[in-house]
Amino acid sequence: MKKQVSTFAIMCALAGALMMSPANAKQVEFDQASIAELQAAMAAGTLTAEKLTELSLARIEAFDRKGPKIHAVIALNPKALEIARGLDAERKAGKVRGPMHGIPVVLKDNFDTVDMPTTGGSVLLDGNMAPDDAFMVKKLRDGGAIILAKVNLGEFANGMQSSKGGQTLNPHDLTRTPSGSSGATGVAVAAGYAPIGLGTDTGGSIRGPSSVNGIVGLKPTHGLVSRDGIIPLALSLDTGGPMARSVADLAVSLGVMTGVDPADDATKKSAGKFEKDYTKYLNANGLKGARIGVARDYMGADPDVDWAMEAAIKAMQRAGATVVDVRFPKWFLDSHTAMVWSIYPPEFAVQIADYLKTTGPKYPKTLDQLIERSNEYTSLGPDGEGTNPYRWAFFLQEKNSGALTDPGYIAAHDYGMPMAQAVVGGAFAKDKLDAIVYPTTPRRPERIADPLTSFATGVYPMPVANLTGYPDLILPIGFTTDDLPVTISFLGTAFSEPKLISLAYSLEQATKAIRRPVNTPALAGGAIEVPSK
Repeated sequence: MKKQVSTFAIMCALAGALMMSPANAKQVEFDQASIAELQAAMAAGTLTAEKLTELSLARIEAFDRKGPKIHAVIALNPKALEIARGLDAERKAGKVRGPMHGIPVVLKDNFDTVDMPTTGGSVLLDGNMAPDDAFMVKKLRDGGAIILAKVNLGEFANGMQSSKGGQTLNPHDLTRTPSGSSGATGVAVAAGYAPIGLGTDTGGSIRGPSSVNGIVGLKPTHGLVSRDGIIPLALSLDTGGPMARSVADLAVSLGVMTGVDPADDATKKSAGKFEKDYTKYLNANGLKGARIGVARDYMGADPDVDWAMEAAIKAMQRAGATVVDVRFPKWFLDSHTAMVWSIYPPEFAVQIADYLKTTGPKYPKTLDQLIERSNEYTSLGPDGEGTNPYRWAFFLQEKNSGALTDPGYIAAHDYGMPMAQAVVGGAFAKDKLDAIVYPTTPRRPERIADPLTSFATGVYPMPVANLTGYPDLILPIGFTTDDLPVTISFLGTAFSEPKLISLAYSLEQATKAIRRPVNTPALAGGAIEVPSK
């Protein structure tokens, strides 16, 4: 069996062998460059981590509160440039920590950071300093990543805006939702603020934002990455995960963050199954011989989305995949979203109190105290920042959702989740499938001014991955006639991330359906020199 060599190792070897000159270099806009290209440029001496961080900060300066005013960033890391200079010094001394060395990353503001406040997007936790980094954040820092900024979210990971950060806008169309609750992470990556962002997902909160912002995202297998240091929504369903501009970049970042964490029992499931290098699965021929199920139950809501899906299905067939239709039982389609909503509110009511124990004495310590404090606030800003009527009203629903011993919760958690895994796992086994695909969001993104429709139509597919614990990888496949992104979901069985990365990478190379948002164009001076292959 041939020894597999990682993309990072190959990139380092190439960069070391090439002496830069106009003849063997190419110009690439930094916000369109892959992590491998950025690393090659830094290894060749045409780019530094400090310069890369400056370029990222320039895009934030140009677009976040000026120009289109997309309002993604809650807080910038004041030491980002200092950290970058330190990483440049390490590189100069011959120490490169790994494939994320010197790469800026943005974090949804429910990940604990020891050097920036963690607010969950809420003025109720304004200024809250965590005692240490979240496990995933520490792994990134140890790997040389630069934590550039904390970005907005649906407050406490529910909804699409927050009292701390207001409403974030979709850079493809400022009137359209960026989705939630990791909407600002999706926006920041799409707008070129950073190559990598971290989001969290309880019922679609990585995947919806990846889809409507036209980027790659992964809701990992439950237990592949640690939730330690992440403000919980419902731990039975919660996971963090990466969001990126390409499957290759996603693969680079994922391997840095995996590992069993004693502080999160769920990660014990990943022992012997997680990888430290997912780039070895980037196979342009990954679809050849694959068996792909198409869940057509989630199609039919938007002809433009369906057209892009059909084109992607044909592309997979041309690449050598066998495609079969998959149908789920009607009772499952009718109930899977309701099951998520039977699990999440009761768990949040209990688990948020566990997190609040880590906060300082001036902060609320229970859901009741969050409700009490929310009633004391009035609007603090011209755009409504300072209050969040939708989310704060939902506190009451969470409070009244019942105990974890109630029959409704037990039915969904103890019986519904295993039943969902049996239904979906049975579909994989019956047709010997490598993945099941469907449109991530069956409709184009709603306008911010319009009421949500996806949840009410019975065609919302994303709860399937949370109920089963299975991974779901999101890939751009095209655009609607009004230039809004469309993505496909690759759903796999537990810990099948290597297979999903291979399949998605293969389709990505065939379609190359990502584009820079029209409202966040290239900036002057953003080109970098990258060694040619």
